[in-house]
Amino acid sequence: MAAYPAIAAASEAILGMLESAAAGTEFTGTRFEHYGSKELNDPMADGVSLWLYRITVNGALRSLPPRLAPDGTRYRPSLPLDLHYLLVAWGSPLRQQRLLGWCARVIDDTPIVPVGLLNHYGPERDVFGPDEAVEFVWDPLSQQDLYDIWDVAKEHAQPAIPYVARMVLIDSAIPMDEFPLVQTRDVGYATAVDG
Repeated sequence: MAAYPAIAAASEAILGMLESAAAGTEFTGTRFEHYGSKELNDPMADGVSLWLYRITVNGALRSLPPRLAPDGTRYRPSLPLDLHYLLVAWGSPLRQQRLLGWCARVIDDTPIVPVGLLNHYGPERDVFGPDEAVEFVWDPLSQQDLYDIWDVAKEHAQPAIPYVARMVLIDSAIPMDEFPLVQTRDVGYATAVDG
């Protein structure tokens, strides 16, 4: 099951997948980098950036049951997170458009990122469990939302594709207290005193 580096591992997998797919295409040698708001104010001249601008708790699965380990230990429920990204292409206008079209096609060809890719690109190779995957889908945003997001770098606003990586489960290492089943009850009654 996914440990705390799962957010970084998901981000690394997305950029790693794009970089690997670029080999042998017109985009061979293209830079693929992680960006924060600081980098948006001094962007690269040519390439693709992935900006994790928001993390939310997945409301659909907020109330997961406790996690059961292979040895039977029950742990606190996993925390289901959604990771909101902007994939931004940098370069001349036509280069940006070509890059965005190509990136959208590559990502749509692998909308479910399997554990092999999730664990491949980061420093740790065992962040996600063997039965885990992350869904990477378009995240439609209103014009106002896009404007608000780009508020940190107004003069460098570029065409971008909003994506969300859904259901990144962060597992807890805190076991739940286990108590034996109740066998008997001892209910004491007080007697009323007359008088």
